[in-house]
Amino acid sequence: MAKDTNKGGKGGKNAPAKGGKGGKGAAAGKGGKGGAPAQKGGAGAKAAKGGAAGKRESMAPKSHAGAGLPVPAPRLKLYYEQTVRGKLAEQFGLTNPHQIPGLEKIVINCGVGAAIKQPRALDTVVEELALITGQKPVRRKAKKSIANFGLREGQEIGAMVTLRGARMWEFLDRLIAVALPRVRDFRGLGTRSFDGRGNYSMGVKEQMIFAEINYDMVEAVHGMDVTFVTTTSKDDQAFALLRELGMPFRGDQKPLVPRPDQMAGQLTEAGAAA
Repeated sequence: MAKDTNKGGKGGKNAPAKGGKGGKGAAAGKGGKGGAPAQKGGAGAKAAKGGAAGKRESMAPKSHAGAGLPVPAPRLKLYYEQTVRGKLAEQFGLTNPHQIPGLEKIVINCGVGAAIKQPRALDTVVEELALITGQKPVRRKAKKSIANFGLREGQEIGAMVTLRGARMWEFLDRLIAVALPRVRDFRGLGTRSFDGRGNYSMGVKEQMIFAEINYDMVEAVHGMDVTFVTTTSKDDQAFALLRELGMPFRGDQKPLVPRPDQMAGQLTEAGAAA
């Protein structure tokens, strides 16, 4: 009877050898060998929770030096206000500051004929326009039905974006400094695309000239029409405005737009003089 008591269970000497740390360890692991894995598993779970917490802390937004400062104005707008306005007033002899031509808005229009049979093609164009302009495009619908084209009235066949304010200046800056130099065999923009009311229109054959478009994600190549609406009704003043802003017209020498660090130096000097 003594041998049976020593081999079996609750208080025998052999139980600690098989069960790790005795009866408590065996109870936690449902057996003699289950105590140690239970303790290791608990430590691993704590480590996993600690790692997840560390990852959440690293993904949290961190404050930066300019967090409380106002958003700076676009550099092309500063260049227009400090340099271009004075040149235009002197060139055309304008004494009233309200007569100096300015840029009112930029309209980007993209027609998608393939959307008649493939509506998904329009979704791709809308996404790409949103990446290029930083603004959600508006889907345009057909005004009337055309049987030869299989077009029905009210069917979505295009997208349009109207840019004003800071987004307009930022888009124009990127178009002049980044997008147009990437056009293959680019020889300058034509000067015959003014409408007689001070507005200028140009066409883009490929959307891939914009740096925001990823070549690997492009499903189909499409173009777009870009219209620059100015505050003047005279083509010569609109032409002078766009040329001074840096539009690379054919046969003209592109004026240099100062870099942001140069603009900061000019603003500092202006503030000191005042």
